[in-house]
Parts: sequence; structure tokens; C-alpha cells
Amino acid sequence: MIADMLTLVWKEWKEMFLNRVEWKGGLFSSIIVPLFIMGIFMPWQSGRDWVRSPAQAVVWTWLPLFLVAIFTAESFAGERERKTLESLLASRLSDRAILFGKLAAVVGYGWGMVPAATLLGVVTVSLKLGEVVLPPAQTMIVVFVMSLLVSLLAASGGILISLRAPTVRQAGQILSLVLMSLVFVMVFGGRMIPPPWKARLAAAFAAPNLTRTALVAGAVLALIDAVLLAAAIARFKRARLILD
Repeated sequence: MIADMLTLVWKEWKEMFLNRVEWKGGLFSSIIVPLFIMGIFMPWQSGRDWVRSPAQAVVWTWLPLFLVAIFTAESFAGERERKTLESLLASRLSDRAILFGKLAAVVGYGWGMVPAATLLGVVTVSLKLGEVVLPPAQTMIVVFVMSLLVSLLAASGGILISLRAPTVRQAGQILSLVLMSLVFVMVFGGRMIPPPWKARLAAAFAAPNLTRTALVAGAVLALIDAVLLAAAIARFKRARLILD
């Protein structure tokens, strides 16, 4: 099954980055622009804090959520819209190979952008300051583990939506609504938090407590990932998708 998954991953990546009608829709908007913003522009503006501050771990952790959501809407809804879903389901690939292959493709993209942007950010800040500035190892471990869990969250939830949506547009609208709700809660909900709670949150994300906070958050994310993945597996039935 691994070989079949890798075959599907390569197919997905070609469609995501190489087979777009316009190059702007592939490598440029999906890789070059995010790397420029998160790896050059923002690190150059923030300087040393972008690399050394534990608070930046929160930024890096949630980066895959928005990147992965771009492509999960097209995972199955796009195949259905392009009339290629029947051919894919009629192939010799197993149900698990198809589902996990599509999951691996978007997770690999979203998660892979984190170390790429991190490395580029380190180079940018080091060039600006004229010295090598490295992030704490503890912060990097937290970033890579949490970003993987967030990538799985976005991919599992997005594919579950894409399985049910008849068109890419509808899947994209639902995902956009979910993301906008998350942004609204984080931005405006944060203003409603009482000052004592804000102090506790700041202390939780401080360097001495970062690992403990990440363990708790990681356990919660892993549980949500498991539930969404189980729901996607239960929803992915070859015969049912063909009838849909």
C-alpha cells in the first residue's frame, strides 16, 4: 500500500504545483509567496525576536492550517468536478491508499513549509544582524511536532468536507467559514479574556513552561485528529462515492 500511496502523492503534487493552467496558481502562490512572507519579510521586520522568542512558536504552529486548507477543498470535490473521481475509484488502488495518499500529499506540503520557512527565517535574521542566530532547540521541537498535528487537523477536516461537497466552490466556502471563525475567535476572543487569564496564558507560553503547554495542546490536537481521521475513513466508501 505504501507504493500506491506514494504514487498518489506524486500525482497530487503534480496537480497542485506543476499542472496548473497558470504558474501563478502553482509554485508561485503556494510556495514562493508564503516563503517570502514567513521566511524573509516578517523575520526581517522582527529581527532577533522572530527566531529567539518562544511566542513565535504559535505563529509557526498554525501556518500549515491556512496552507493545507487551500488544497483540501480540491482533494475529492475537485476530482468530482473534473469528472476524474470515477476513474480514480475504478483504479486498482485500495480505499486506504487513495485516502491516505491524498492526506499525505497535503500534510507533506503544509508540514514541509514549516522547516523551509524556519530555515529561511534564520538565514534572513542572521544576515540582517551580521551574526548567526539560532532558535532554541526546545522551541523547534515544539514547532515541528505541533505543526504536524495542525497539518493533520486541517487535512483530515478539509478532506472530510471535500468528500461531502459536490463542488470545489462549496468546499472552499465551508473551509473559509471555518477559518474565518477561528481567526475571529483568536483575534476578538483574545480581547475579551480577563487580564489575570491573559497573564496566565503569557506565562504558559513562556520558555520555562512551553514544553508542558505543548504537551497538553498536543494531546488535545492528537485526539481531535484521531476523531476527524476516523470520520474520514468511515465516510470514504468507494461505492457510495461513485453513487454520489
